Amino acid sequence: MSTAQDSFMQLSRHTESSPMNATFHRNDEHSNGRSERADSSFLDTIVGRRGSLRPILNEVEAVAGTNTTVLITGETGTGKEVIARAIHELSPRRNRNLVKVNCAAMPAGLLESELFGHERGAFTGAVNSHVGRFALADRGTLFLDEIGDMPLELQPKMLRVLQEREFEAVGSTRTTRVDVRVVVATNQDLKQMVRDREFREDLYYRLNAFPVYLPPLRERKADIPELVEHFVQHFAESMDKTIETIPEETMRVLVRHHWPGNIRELQNYIARGVILSNNGIFEPGPLERYESLDPEIANPTLEDKVRREILVACQRANWKLGGPRGAAARLGLKRTTLFYKMKRLGIAPPADRWQD
Repeated sequence: MSTAQDSFMQLSRHTESSPMNATFHRNDEHSNGRSERADSSFLDTIVGRRGSLRPILNEVEAVAGTNTTVLITGETGTGKEVIARAIHELSPRRNRNLVKVNCAAMPAGLLESELFGHERGAFTGAVNSHVGRFALADRGTLFLDEIGDMPLELQPKMLRVLQEREFEAVGSTRTTRVDVRVVVATNQDLKQMVRDREFREDLYYRLNAFPVYLPPLRERKADIPELVEHFVQHFAESMDKTIETIPEETMRVLVRHHWPGNIRELQNYIARGVILSNNGIFEPGPLERYESLDPEIANPTLEDKVRREILVACQRANWKLGGPRGAAARLGLKRTTLFYKMKRLGIAPPADRWQD
């Protein structure tokens, strides 16, 4: 092999592929049919399944054939929705609906109606009856994303439908029974939310029947080359470009990067890189510099410990300082006191996260 060839990593060719939900799913020739391995063919479409995801996917395959509720946890962008779909696709319910609801995407007052439906005239503006997501998912699977954002006042009704498989639509006295497999996901620490009385303990234990944790991309460095190749090939095809090589040094830089946004961030970065690349060589732009908000310190001082405690509280509160769920309340401090401590310790939130 020549010196020039030594400096490049050759791209492996795949047939047409499509990333799903900004994660790590592909659709290639190995998943077009359900022949000899119909029950596990969906797992063959997940990029990185031969690396650190293997034990996780073994768990997914084991629980998929049951009706057990599954709680998927992990940072934003790690592929929780893909795992939810895998559970559905590998289950006996795969020919029924997979219904998805993002609990953080709608006002609290509307979420009950969205999940359980409502009768005409149940509230102002309810000019027609509405069928809820639980009814739509009957004999199928309901995926509730961002379950940590479900309002406390709605959680008893959620607990009841999980235990009794029945509910009443808003404004109705008629009980509806359903057969629904529930899969939920969150990037929040539900245990801590239970301790902070922001999430019901009984609902947490009901949801946590079978937990699945997805590690962040920085803990899956062995999977990054395969993900990079997959995304480069996909975006090159979608943009009608030809990219045949990835410089070896580029791949080393991508593997070393922290990727705080996980697979979603990697995907977006690769898409920009394909746009900038010419002459068949993947030449992406510079990576954003990342400075960890919670660095590991070998021998922390008291100030280091205070700083870490404040950072953790701010991160869990999504950098909201005031209010009953803000960082100040979590720490038992006045908002002005917390603000003073942050200023003294040099703690500043990300530019897009500041909430006073």
